[in-house]
Amino acid sequence: MEGAAPLLPALLLAGGAGLAMPLGALMALGEHIDDPWIERRLRHGVTAFGGGALLSAVALVLVPDGSEDLAAWQAVLFLLLGGVLFFFVDRAVEAHGGAGAQLLAMLLDYLPEAAALGALLAIDMGTAVLLAGLIFLQNLPEGYAAFNEIESARHQPPRRVVALFTALALVGPGAAALGLFVLADLPAVLGAIMLVASGGILYLIFQDIAPQAKAPGDWLPPLGAVGGFALGLGGHLLVA
Repeated sequence: MEGAAPLLPALLLAGGAGLAMPLGALMALGEHIDDPWIERRLRHGVTAFGGGALLSAVALVLVPDGSEDLAAWQAVLFLLLGGVLFFFVDRAVEAHGGAGAQLLAMLLDYLPEAAALGALLAIDMGTAVLLAGLIFLQNLPEGYAAFNEIESARHQPPRRVVALFTALALVGPGAAALGLFVLADLPAVLGAIMLVASGGILYLIFQDIAPQAKAPGDWLPPLGAVGGFALGLGGHLLVA
């Protein structure tokens, strides 16, 4: 296939979308709110918003697109496999301090979508650009919430966490190149990857992210989740 021409756009779009992760971390790092109650509400709200965005990625992008080239039983099997796989991953993370669920979910969202972005560039540049914008908007609140989770639980130096997020963002262009040159010709394999990621994201949302977002007597987190899903829906309707 003629994949060389869109390689540079694939790298730039996936890399730009991934940079939302360290940008979200920098937003959290630069946050200075004197009132602990307001700060707590903001963090719960952004965590819920990120959870809603992740759920929208599963419901509107990863599962519908991933199941297109698979039989129904295969789609269900790969989804369940992802949930079981990340049950074990989550247990391993918990054994080492319990932080990182939001980061894992963010990567499960970003990397398969970056691969899909690369595959899409071989077909439709305009839709790929819109998808990159949607990934960026999803990664921003997810990066914010993941930074707070890791920094507070592990007491890592903030600059080291930002550097980690920046390094992870650079993995996205590699996933996009893989999608462009390899997975565009193997849609069933790409679909299986997206469905395994979907199962993992669903597990992490309901096991780790949603409980962290809950604040007794506060209406902001559930509205944040709705807002995050609405963001994903708007992006999906623009891409569709």
